Amino acid sequence: MNGVAVSRKLVAMVVVALSGSGILVATSAASGAATAGGCAGTAYVLNQVDGTASAINIATGAVSPPITVGVLPSGVAFTPDGKRAYVSNNGSGTVSVITTATGAVSAPISVGKQLRGVAITPDGKHAYVVNQLDGTVSVITTATGAVSSPIAVGNMPNQVAITPDGKRAYVTNSGAGTVSVITTATGAVSPPITVGNHPIKVAITPDGKRAYVANFADGTVSVITTATGAVSSPITVGKGPGGVAITPDGKHAYVTNSGADPASALPGTVSVITTATGAVSAPITVGKFPNQVAITPDGKHAYVTNTGDGTVSVITTATGAVSSPITVGKFPEGVAICPARSARQRR
Repeated sequence: MNGVAVSRKLVAMVVVALSGSGILVATSAASGAATAGGCAGTAYVLNQVDGTASAINIATGAVSPPITVGVLPSGVAFTPDGKRAYVSNNGSGTVSVITTATGAVSAPISVGKQLRGVAITPDGKHAYVVNQLDGTVSVITTATGAVSSPIAVGNMPNQVAITPDGKRAYVTNSGAGTVSVITTATGAVSPPITVGNHPIKVAITPDGKRAYVANFADGTVSVITTATGAVSSPITVGKGPGGVAITPDGKHAYVTNSGADPASALPGTVSVITTATGAVSAPITVGKFPNQVAITPDGKHAYVTNTGDGTVSVITTATGAVSSPITVGKFPEGVAICPARSARQRR
């Protein structure tokens, strides 16, 4: 998982900076698929070049056989109950829906052109999908698969995040250096909020008060106060930040620094921002061209897709220690962690 212009080759290759699913055919409870919701305890990774998804067992590091989705899968989001995963297929303009308990993949849902991010509303009723080449966002009604008329946002929209109350969707416009805010009840779009150059990923704090935006071309992160739209002074991280995720307690933001060159032999890094102060940690070295990052529901681990070497690095958040890389497929980009089951689901 991009304003300055980026070469078409980079868009097709990395589609990281322009910005998964992981599916799972589980054979036992140990794989994570036999638990309620079908995916608990599992990290899902999209292998873009392969057109597949892999599932990593968080407890063991075991990787499932790949599941075929669409062409150049890019973004992934789970329904709150963990029963389905929505995968945006960049190269085919479709969304695949995976039933996580079985690994079955639905007939593709057609949306727009060159799909990027996808996010699910907290009530699980709608999936918001970014159509990069169209400059729009499509909304899928999850109960029926019906697709709304596209909502126009900015130039080359990339990623989308929805506030915890489900009232607003934040969309990064990588070609315009802005963020658009959609009111989910009406589809109305606010005037764009200016951030940095080539904004990619956006993540919202658990309290809904701030949105963190990774600006790929600037090597910075912008912080938007959601109540007012005010933007902080940019926080400098590493070169080519493309992914950002917030810990469940809201205290830290993890940012992937790709180095901006997918052909580089050098490893990339992850910066950790302390949200209360804006302080940035010493960079944590991971694999080549780190792309996206996701945090486990307990906040103990951060999963980073390394697009340049086909692996996933796992960071222990308490110490910054990095596991041996987990091999997945070719050009892994999107990553998501199955949501924790609620007390109601466990009963």
